[in-house]
This record gives sequence, C-alpha cells and structure tokens, in this order.
Amino acid sequence: MFVFQGNNLLIRGGLPECDGLPEEVVRCSLDFPSVWQDLPSWCEVGEDYAPREGEEFIGLRQVWHRWGEETFVRAGGAWQFASWWRNVRICSFCGEGLLPSETDHGRRCPKCGRVFYTPISPAVIVAIEREFEGERKLLLAHNTAMPRGRFSVLAGFVEPGETLEEAVAREVREEVSIEVQDIRYFKSQPWPFPHSLMLGFTALWKAGELKPDGIEIGEAGWYAPNALPADIPDRASISRRLIDRFAAAPLRQKD
Repeated sequence: MFVFQGNNLLIRGGLPECDGLPEEVVRCSLDFPSVWQDLPSWCEVGEDYAPREGEEFIGLRQVWHRWGEETFVRAGGAWQFASWWRNVRICSFCGEGLLPSETDHGRRCPKCGRVFYTPISPAVIVAIEREFEGERKLLLAHNTAMPRGRFSVLAGFVEPGETLEEAVAREVREEVSIEVQDIRYFKSQPWPFPHSLMLGFTALWKAGELKPDGIEIGEAGWYAPNALPADIPDRASISRRLIDRFAAAPLRQKD
C-alpha cells in the first residue's frame, strides 16, 4: 500500500509501501478492490497527518534513488491515480459527483452515464546528434523552467492530429530553429510529473543553425561526449539515459 499526502509518499520503517492503513485515510483504492486488484494499492491522508516515529514523507523523485526504477514506476502510477481522484470529483458535463466504475479503473457519472479515466499526456523527448568540427556532438539546451545551469535534451507534448515523429520535428524547429532527420524510437518511460508518458527518440541534424526561442529555451549548444555540461538530469529520467547512450555509443549513421 502506497500512502500519499499530496505529492509526497509516506515511508514507514524505511520502506516505501506500508502495511496497514492509517486511521486518518481520506481516500483509498481498497474501497473498490474488485477492479483494483491488478494495480498497486494506494490511499491518501489529510494535510494534518504528522509522521509518527519511524515514518517520514519524501518526494517521488527520491524513490528512484532509494529503491530503483521498478518501485519508482509503481509508486508513480499509484500517485497518478490518487492525484486524479483527489482533483477530479464531478462530471464536467452535468456537474454530478463521480462514482467508481464497477468494471474498470475509471469513474462514472450516475446521472448522465459518462465515464472518465486518469489522463495520460504523451510527450516526445529527443537526442539529436551531429558530426561537427571533426567530432560527434549532442544538442543540449537549458530550459528556462529548469534550475540555472542545467542542460538536457529537447522535449515537448504531442499535439492533436500529429504523429510522434511530427511532434519531434515540430518541437525541435520551434525551440531551436533547426531541422532533423532519421528520427528513430529509443524507449519510453512513464513519468508522473504530473501524468506524462515520455517517448524517447534519437535523430540526426539535417539543416539550420541553433537559435533558442528565448521563451522555453534560453541557451543551446553542441557538446562532445567528453565535454558535457556539469549539470545534466539525474539517472531516474529518460533524458539522462539518452545522454548516456550518446556518450557511450559511436555516431549513428543515417540509413
């Protein structure tokens, strides 16, 4: 059982999953076990809950560093469900209060019959390589929403009516004004901040010079494997895995 208080996870006895429920539970997946048995159980406690002896609250990002990816994914998925149940309580069509679905993980409106599901927002993230000044380099950029000095690969949400590959090309064009080619799928990662599915790609530079948009991207540059910025994303994220892949692999050739 994962126990949450807002965006934080309760750790009890040094473990991320708790045996038994706190008395202060305000919401719990065990209230409808028949449709939840195939997913991690979760519950939420109120803001007035204070950790007891041997308990602490930590942020979800810390889970990966303490217990690894499998636990991070389980906890992140549970938190997405818990957060959605907390924040979405009424039907957006008729205003009636939502009830748990009796057949799946959705919630239904008892008045108009509509069923709602936890949102998942697909986002693309891409590592762009280039043969530049006699060596292979990777495009890294500072997003203005990141801490000062941190650099990463480019990413953005998929828009209605476009393929994943089109989303990659558009985001790159919008953010740094270059064109890419040979876009290839890498791997995906569920990312509960707040409810994304990150779809990783690699690509090769095709044309254009870097020109950050000045809104989302404040700075961008080409970096050799042995000269990466000091501050890059941690190993919990697919962005770091794309960077590590570049640093360890030879330049990918265009088909």
